[in-house]
Amino acid sequence: MKYLVLIYGTTDDTWTGSAEDVAAIRALTALKQELAESGELVSSEGLSLPADGRVVQIRDGVRVVTDGPFGEAKELLAGYFMVDVADDERAQQIAGRVAALVKDRVELRGTLLSAP
Repeated sequence: MKYLVLIYGTTDDTWTGSAEDVAAIRALTALKQELAESGELVSSEGLSLPADGRVVQIRDGVRVVTDGPFGEAKELLAGYFMVDVADDERAQQIAGRVAALVKDRVELRGTLLSAP
């Protein structure tokens, strides 16, 4: 079963290059490597700041691309781990490890039926 572990941050959570920031990135990278070696990692990335994002939509059959996203929420999606694991318990274990490393809660979402 595939699961997505969503990591959130705020606009205040910018990279400072501090020892704490470097340690967090190293720990997340080590977890990424561990999950890759076990065959459970599908994908994992940190995401760019919202200012680098764009909103793409179709209006009257035409693709329209605008700057964004500029949601009203203070939280933003900062990164993710997609894993393919045996069961929900294992997904929760991984999500718990990510939450501990980022020192905040994460969101765990199961995927819908996947095509073979």
